[in-house]
Amino acid sequence: MALAAATTLLGGAMYANANAASVTPDPSTSASPTTPGSTSPTNPGSTSPSTPASASAPEPTGTAGTGSSVSEVVDAANAFLKTLDDDQQADVLLDFTQANAIAWSNEACGADCRVGIELSTLSDTQLAAAEAVVEAATGTGTGTGYDQISQILAADDVLGETDSSYGSGNNYLALLGTPSTSGTWQLHFGGDQLAVNLTYKDGEVVGTTPYFAGVEPATWTDDDGTTYAPLSGMHDGMESMLEGLSDDELSEAELSDSTTDVVLGPDEDGDFPDTKEGLAVSELTDDQQQLVLDAITPWVEAADDTTAASTLSTYKSELDDTYISYSGTTALDTAGDYVRIDGPGVWIEFSVKDGVVDTSQLNYSSVYRDHDTDYGGEFSFS
Repeated sequence: MALAAATTLLGGAMYANANAASVTPDPSTSASPTTPGSTSPTNPGSTSPSTPASASAPEPTGTAGTGSSVSEVVDAANAFLKTLDDDQQADVLLDFTQANAIAWSNEACGADCRVGIELSTLSDTQLAAAEAVVEAATGTGTGTGYDQISQILAADDVLGETDSSYGSGNNYLALLGTPSTSGTWQLHFGGDQLAVNLTYKDGEVVGTTPYFAGVEPATWTDDDGTTYAPLSGMHDGMESMLEGLSDDELSEAELSDSTTDVVLGPDEDGDFPDTKEGLAVSELTDDQQQLVLDAITPWVEAADDTTAASTLSTYKSELDDTYISYSGTTALDTAGDYVRIDGPGVWIEFSVKDGVVDTSQLNYSSVYRDHDTDYGGEFSFS
Protein backbone atom coordinates (compact mmCIF):
# COMPACT_ATOMS: atom_id res chain seq x y z
CA MET A 1 0.00 0.00 0.00
CA ALA A 2 1.21 3.52 -0.70
CA LEU A 3 2.51 5.71 2.09
CA ALA A 4 -0.73 7.67 2.07
CA ALA A 5 -2.01 5.07 4.53
CA ALA A 6 1.13 5.16 6.61
CA THR A 7 0.81 8.89 7.21
CA THR A 8 -2.35 8.28 9.23
CA LEU A 9 -0.04 7.32 12.07
CA LEU A 10 1.09 10.93 12.31
CA GLY A 11 -2.22 12.66 12.19
CA GLY A 12 -4.75 11.48 14.76
CA ALA A 13 -5.61 12.36 18.31
CA MET A 14 -2.94 12.32 20.97
CA TYR A 15 -3.03 10.51 24.30
CA ALA A 16 -1.42 11.85 27.43
CA ASN A 17 0.62 9.06 28.90
CA ALA A 18 0.70 8.56 32.64
CA ASN A 19 1.58 5.17 34.04
CA ALA A 20 -1.14 4.35 36.54
CA ALA A 21 -1.25 1.65 39.16
CA SER A 22 -2.35 -1.83 38.17
CA VAL A 23 -5.88 -1.76 36.83
CA THR A 24 -7.56 -4.80 35.40
CA PRO A 25 -9.13 -3.80 32.10
CA ASP A 26 -12.50 -4.92 30.92
CA PRO A 27 -11.64 -7.10 27.92
CA SER A 28 -14.92 -6.18 26.31
CA THR A 29 -13.90 -2.54 26.05
CA SER A 30 -11.30 -0.88 23.89
CA ALA A 31 -9.59 2.49 23.93
CA SER A 32 -10.63 5.06 21.38
CA PRO A 33 -8.66 8.20 20.65
CA THR A 34 -9.96 11.40 22.16
CA THR A 35 -10.26 14.56 20.16
CA PRO A 36 -7.36 16.91 20.82
CA GLY A 37 -8.08 20.44 21.87
CA SER A 38 -5.55 23.21 21.52
CA THR A 39 -2.24 22.26 20.00
CA SER A 40 1.27 22.80 21.31
CA PRO A 41 3.37 23.22 18.17
CA THR A 42 6.95 22.04 18.19
CA ASN A 43 7.97 25.38 16.75
CA PRO A 44 6.41 28.75 17.57
CA GLY A 45 3.88 29.77 14.97
CA SER A 46 3.63 26.32 13.43
CA THR A 47 0.35 24.50 12.98
CA SER A 48 -0.32 20.81 13.45
CA PRO A 49 -3.27 19.70 11.38
CA SER A 50 -4.85 16.36 12.24
CA THR A 51 -4.68 15.36 8.61
CA PRO A 52 -1.25 15.53 6.96
CA ALA A 53 -1.09 17.87 4.01
CA SER A 54 1.03 15.53 1.92
CA ALA A 55 1.32 11.78 1.81
CA SER A 56 5.00 11.98 0.96
CA ALA A 57 5.91 14.47 3.69
CA PRO A 58 3.40 14.31 6.58
CA GLU A 59 3.51 16.93 9.28
CA PRO A 60 4.23 15.89 12.89
CA THR A 61 1.36 16.25 15.33
CA GLY A 62 3.14 18.48 17.85
CA THR A 63 0.27 18.02 20.31
CA ALA A 64 -0.03 17.02 23.93
CA GLY A 65 -2.38 14.30 25.07
CA THR A 66 -5.30 13.90 27.43
CA GLY A 67 -4.33 11.05 29.74
CA SER A 68 -3.86 7.29 29.61
CA SER A 69 -2.94 4.50 32.00
CA VAL A 70 -1.32 1.13 31.49
CA SER A 71 -4.78 -0.41 31.27
CA GLU A 72 -5.58 1.99 28.44
CA VAL A 73 -2.40 0.93 26.64
CA VAL A 74 -3.68 -2.63 26.93
CA ASP A 75 -7.10 -1.58 25.68
CA ALA A 76 -5.53 0.24 22.74
CA ALA A 77 -3.44 -2.83 21.90
CA ASN A 78 -6.50 -5.07 22.01
CA ALA A 79 -8.48 -2.60 19.89
CA PHE A 80 -5.69 -2.65 17.30
CA LEU A 81 -5.68 -6.44 17.23
CA LYS A 82 -9.43 -6.46 16.59
CA THR A 83 -8.90 -4.50 13.36
CA LEU A 84 -6.62 -7.24 11.96
CA ASP A 85 -7.44 -10.48 10.21
CA ASP A 86 -6.03 -13.77 11.50
CA ASP A 87 -2.89 -13.65 9.38
CA GLN A 88 -2.15 -10.09 10.41
CA GLN A 89 -2.70 -10.92 14.07
CA ALA A 90 -0.20 -13.74 13.71
CA ASP A 91 2.35 -11.22 12.43
CA VAL A 92 1.73 -8.82 15.32
CA LEU A 93 1.08 -11.00 18.37
CA LEU A 94 4.31 -12.89 19.01
CA ASP A 95 6.01 -14.61 21.91
CA PHE A 96 8.07 -12.45 24.26
CA THR A 97 11.35 -14.24 23.56
CA GLN A 98 14.87 -12.86 23.50
CA ALA A 99 15.09 -13.44 19.75
CA ASN A 100 11.97 -11.37 19.10
CA ALA A 101 12.83 -8.65 21.62
CA ILE A 102 16.26 -7.92 20.14
CA ALA A 103 14.96 -7.88 16.55
CA TRP A 104 15.44 -4.16 15.91
CA SER A 105 17.95 -2.25 13.83
CA ASN A 106 18.90 1.15 12.45
CA GLU A 107 19.66 -0.44 9.10
CA ALA A 108 17.37 -0.49 6.07
CA CYS A 109 16.85 -4.25 6.42
CA GLY A 110 13.06 -4.48 6.62
CA ALA A 111 11.58 -7.75 7.82
CA ASP A 112 14.99 -9.43 7.62
CA CYS A 113 15.96 -7.82 10.93
CA ARG A 114 12.58 -6.92 12.45
CA VAL A 115 9.45 -8.62 13.68
CA GLY A 116 5.87 -7.43 13.50
CA ILE A 117 3.65 -5.97 10.83
CA GLU A 118 4.82 -3.30 8.39
CA LEU A 119 2.81 -0.07 8.57
CA SER A 120 2.64 0.25 4.79
CA THR A 121 0.50 -2.91 4.65
CA LEU A 122 -2.22 -1.54 6.92
CA SER A 123 -5.47 0.20 6.04
CA ASP A 124 -6.28 3.67 7.32
CA THR A 125 -8.47 2.19 10.06
CA GLN A 126 -5.76 -0.22 11.14
CA LEU A 127 -3.16 2.55 11.14
CA ALA A 128 -5.38 4.73 13.32
CA ALA A 129 -5.59 1.87 15.80
CA ALA A 130 -1.82 1.35 15.65
CA GLU A 131 -1.38 5.07 16.30
CA ALA A 132 -3.49 4.79 19.44
CA VAL A 133 -1.19 2.10 20.86
CA VAL A 134 2.01 4.07 20.33
CA GLU A 135 0.50 7.33 21.56
CA ALA A 136 -0.94 5.76 24.68
CA ALA A 137 2.39 4.22 25.62
CA THR A 138 4.74 7.16 25.10
CA GLY A 139 5.42 10.59 26.59
CA THR A 140 3.44 13.78 26.03
CA GLY A 141 6.21 16.40 25.98
CA THR A 142 6.83 18.73 23.06
CA GLY A 143 9.84 17.38 21.17
CA THR A 144 9.91 14.17 23.21
CA GLY A 145 7.75 11.05 23.49
CA TYR A 146 5.19 10.64 20.75
CA ASP A 147 5.86 14.10 19.36
CA GLN A 148 9.48 13.13 18.71
CA ILE A 149 8.44 9.76 17.30
CA SER A 150 6.03 11.46 14.87
CA GLN A 151 8.78 13.82 13.72
CA ILE A 152 11.20 10.91 13.15
CA LEU A 153 8.55 9.19 11.02
CA ALA A 154 8.00 12.43 9.11
CA ALA A 155 11.76 12.65 8.49
CA ASP A 156 11.59 9.14 7.01
CA ASP A 157 9.10 10.44 4.45
CA VAL A 158 11.24 13.50 3.71
CA LEU A 159 14.12 11.12 3.02
CA GLY A 160 11.76 9.03 0.89
CA GLU A 161 11.33 11.95 -1.48
CA THR A 162 14.97 11.46 -2.48
CA ASP A 163 15.23 7.69 -2.07
CA SER A 164 12.02 5.70 -2.44
CA SER A 165 13.39 2.86 -0.29
CA TYR A 166 12.79 5.06 2.77
CA GLY A 167 9.50 6.11 4.34
CA SER A 168 7.39 5.98 7.49
CA GLY A 169 5.57 2.95 6.09
CA ASN A 170 8.75 0.92 6.59
CA ASN A 171 8.25 0.88 10.36
CA TYR A 172 7.01 -2.27 12.13
CA LEU A 173 4.77 -2.86 15.13
CA ALA A 174 4.70 -6.03 17.23
CA LEU A 175 3.20 -7.03 20.56
CA LEU A 176 5.46 -9.54 22.27
CA GLY A 177 3.42 -11.55 24.74
CA THR A 178 -0.26 -10.95 25.49
CA PRO A 179 -1.16 -7.33 26.29
CA SER A 180 -2.52 -7.43 29.81
CA THR A 181 -2.27 -5.84 33.25
CA SER A 182 -1.03 -9.19 34.50
CA GLY A 183 1.91 -11.09 33.08
CA THR A 184 4.80 -9.75 31.05
CA TRP A 185 4.69 -8.34 27.52
CA GLN A 186 6.39 -5.74 25.35
CA LEU A 187 5.41 -3.03 22.89
CA HIS A 188 7.97 -3.28 20.08
CA PHE A 189 7.93 -0.58 17.40
CA GLY A 190 10.38 0.94 14.96
CA GLY A 191 12.21 1.08 11.67
CA ASP A 192 15.37 2.47 10.08
CA GLN A 193 15.68 5.39 12.52
CA LEU A 194 13.63 4.26 15.50
CA ALA A 195 13.36 1.45 18.03
CA VAL A 196 10.83 1.62 20.86
CA ASN A 197 10.92 -1.22 23.40
CA LEU A 198 8.51 -0.78 26.33
CA THR A 199 8.16 -3.73 28.69
CA TYR A 200 5.19 -4.23 31.02
CA LYS A 201 4.83 -6.58 33.98
CA ASP A 202 1.74 -6.93 36.15
CA GLY A 203 0.38 -3.58 35.02
CA GLU A 204 3.54 -1.56 35.48
CA VAL A 205 6.28 -0.37 33.14
CA VAL A 206 9.44 -2.29 34.05
CA GLY A 207 11.63 -1.38 31.08
CA THR A 208 11.76 1.56 28.67
CA THR A 209 14.92 0.58 26.80
CA PRO A 210 16.55 0.05 24.39
CA TYR A 211 15.36 3.25 22.73
CA PHE A 212 17.06 4.11 19.45
CA ALA A 213 16.34 7.53 17.96
CA GLY A 214 18.01 8.68 14.77
CA VAL A 215 17.20 11.15 12.05
CA GLU A 216 18.21 12.15 8.54
CA PRO A 217 18.00 14.93 7.61
CA ALA A 218 18.80 16.35 11.05
CA THR A 219 16.61 19.35 10.21
CA TRP A 220 14.28 20.34 7.40
CA THR A 221 11.71 23.01 6.54
CA ASP A 222 8.32 22.08 5.12
CA ASP A 223 6.36 23.88 2.42
CA ASP A 224 4.69 26.09 5.05
CA GLY A 225 8.05 27.35 6.29
CA THR A 226 8.00 25.36 9.53
CA THR A 227 11.38 23.92 10.52
CA TYR A 228 11.61 20.55 12.25
CA ALA A 229 14.56 19.06 14.11
CA PRO A 230 13.42 15.86 15.86
CA LEU A 231 16.59 15.32 17.89
CA SER A 232 17.32 18.96 18.68
CA GLY A 233 16.51 18.54 22.38
CA MET A 234 18.94 15.65 22.64
CA HIS A 235 21.63 17.45 20.65
CA ASP A 236 21.28 20.73 22.53
CA GLY A 237 21.23 19.08 25.94
CA MET A 238 24.45 17.23 25.24
CA GLU A 239 26.07 20.32 23.74
CA SER A 240 25.13 22.42 26.79
CA MET A 241 26.49 19.76 29.11
CA LEU A 242 29.86 19.83 27.35
CA GLU A 243 29.90 23.63 27.10
CA GLY A 244 29.49 23.78 30.85
CA LEU A 245 32.84 22.06 31.44
CA SER A 246 36.17 23.78 32.00
CA ASP A 247 39.14 23.08 29.74
CA ASP A 248 40.62 20.73 32.35
CA GLU A 249 37.30 18.91 32.73
CA LEU A 250 36.96 18.57 28.96
CA SER A 251 40.45 17.10 28.83
CA GLU A 252 39.47 14.53 31.43
CA ALA A 253 36.21 13.73 29.65
CA GLU A 254 37.78 13.26 26.20
CA LEU A 255 38.06 9.67 25.02
CA SER A 256 41.45 8.44 23.86
CA ASP A 257 39.94 6.90 20.71
CA SER A 258 37.53 8.48 18.25
CA THR A 259 34.04 6.99 18.07
CA THR A 260 32.21 7.32 14.77
CA ASP A 261 28.93 5.61 15.68
CA VAL A 262 26.98 4.48 18.71
CA VAL A 263 28.73 1.61 20.50
CA LEU A 264 25.72 -0.23 21.91
CA GLY A 265 23.44 -0.20 18.91
CA PRO A 266 21.52 -3.21 17.59
CA ASP A 267 23.02 -6.64 18.27
CA GLU A 268 25.21 -5.19 21.04
CA ASP A 269 22.93 -6.13 23.92
CA GLY A 270 24.63 -6.42 27.28
CA ASP A 271 28.03 -5.30 25.97
CA PHE A 272 28.50 -2.46 28.45
CA PRO A 273 32.18 -1.69 29.04
CA ASP A 274 33.58 -3.13 32.27
CA THR A 275 35.17 0.20 33.15
CA LYS A 276 33.53 3.59 32.91
CA GLU A 277 35.45 6.20 30.91
CA GLY A 278 35.68 9.96 31.08
CA LEU A 279 34.85 12.53 33.73
CA ALA A 280 33.12 11.58 36.98
CA VAL A 281 29.98 13.66 37.51
CA SER A 282 30.81 13.63 41.23
CA GLU A 283 33.62 16.09 40.43
CA LEU A 284 31.18 18.66 39.03
CA THR A 285 29.35 21.55 40.64
CA ASP A 286 25.61 21.40 41.32
CA ASP A 287 24.94 23.54 38.22
CA GLN A 288 27.07 21.26 36.05
CA GLN A 289 25.33 18.18 37.47
CA GLN A 290 22.00 19.74 36.57
CA LEU A 291 23.21 20.10 32.99
CA VAL A 292 23.98 16.36 32.98
CA LEU A 293 20.49 15.60 34.27
CA ASP A 294 18.98 17.96 31.69
CA ALA A 295 20.92 16.14 28.95
CA ILE A 296 19.52 12.79 30.11
CA THR A 297 15.92 14.00 30.24
CA PRO A 298 14.88 13.91 26.52
CA TRP A 299 15.70 10.21 26.23
CA VAL A 300 13.93 9.29 29.45
CA GLU A 301 10.85 11.23 28.34
CA ALA A 302 10.31 8.85 25.45
CA ALA A 303 8.35 6.77 27.96
CA ASP A 304 5.03 7.72 29.55
CA ASP A 305 5.20 10.74 31.81
CA THR A 306 4.96 9.02 35.20
CA THR A 307 7.54 6.37 34.30
CA ALA A 308 9.84 9.08 32.94
CA ALA A 309 9.65 11.09 36.17
CA SER A 310 10.41 8.02 38.28
CA THR A 311 13.30 6.96 36.07
CA LEU A 312 14.80 10.45 36.03
CA SER A 313 14.64 10.53 39.84
CA THR A 314 16.61 7.28 39.95
CA TYR A 315 19.25 8.60 37.57
CA LYS A 316 19.52 11.78 39.62
CA SER A 317 20.27 9.72 42.72
CA GLU A 318 23.03 7.92 40.78
CA LEU A 319 24.78 11.01 39.38
CA ASP A 320 27.78 10.69 41.71
CA ASP A 321 28.55 7.32 40.11
CA THR A 322 27.90 8.52 36.56
CA TYR A 323 30.54 9.47 33.96
CA ILE A 324 30.47 11.65 30.84
CA SER A 325 32.79 11.35 27.86
CA TYR A 326 33.12 12.57 24.29
CA SER A 327 35.26 12.52 21.17
CA GLY A 328 35.51 14.95 18.27
CA THR A 329 34.27 18.50 18.86
CA THR A 330 31.98 19.69 21.63
CA ALA A 331 29.69 21.54 19.19
CA LEU A 332 28.31 18.20 17.92
CA ASP A 333 28.08 19.65 14.43
CA THR A 334 30.71 17.60 12.59
CA ALA A 335 30.77 13.98 11.47
CA GLY A 336 32.68 12.03 14.10
CA ASP A 337 31.43 14.05 17.07
CA TYR A 338 30.27 11.74 19.83
CA VAL A 339 29.15 12.03 23.47
CA ARG A 340 28.22 9.46 26.13
CA ILE A 341 26.63 9.37 29.58
CA ASP A 342 27.26 6.17 31.55
CA GLY A 343 25.91 5.58 35.05
CA PRO A 344 24.93 2.65 37.25
CA GLY A 345 21.68 2.52 35.28
CA VAL A 346 21.66 5.05 32.47
CA TRP A 347 23.61 4.61 29.24
CA ILE A 348 23.12 7.23 26.52
CA GLU A 349 25.11 7.82 23.32
CA PHE A 350 24.75 10.56 20.71
CA SER A 351 26.68 10.32 17.44
CA VAL A 352 27.01 12.70 14.50
CA LYS A 353 27.63 11.27 11.02
CA ASP A 354 27.41 12.38 7.42
CA GLY A 355 24.09 11.71 5.79
CA VAL A 356 23.58 8.35 4.10
CA VAL A 357 21.23 9.52 1.34
CA ASP A 358 22.30 13.17 1.21
CA THR A 359 25.92 13.55 2.26
CA SER A 360 25.50 17.32 2.48
CA GLN A 361 23.23 16.74 5.47
CA LEU A 362 24.09 15.40 8.91
CA ASN A 363 22.73 12.16 10.32
CA TYR A 364 22.15 11.93 14.08
CA SER A 365 22.10 8.54 15.82
CA SER A 366 21.42 7.97 19.48
CA VAL A 367 20.75 5.05 21.74
CA TYR A 368 19.43 4.93 25.30
CA ARG A 369 19.89 1.79 27.35
CA ASP A 370 19.74 0.82 31.00
CA HIS A 371 22.35 -1.48 32.53
CA ASP A 372 19.66 -3.32 34.50
CA THR A 373 16.30 -2.90 32.79
CA ASP A 374 16.84 -3.30 29.04
CA TYR A 375 13.86 -5.38 27.84
CA GLY A 376 12.53 -5.22 31.40
CA GLY A 377 15.55 -7.12 32.68
CA GLU A 378 14.03 -10.32 31.34
CA PHE A 379 17.12 -11.59 29.53
CA SER A 380 20.74 -12.19 30.44
CA PHE A 381 23.36 -11.22 27.86
CA SER A 382 26.48 -12.00 29.88
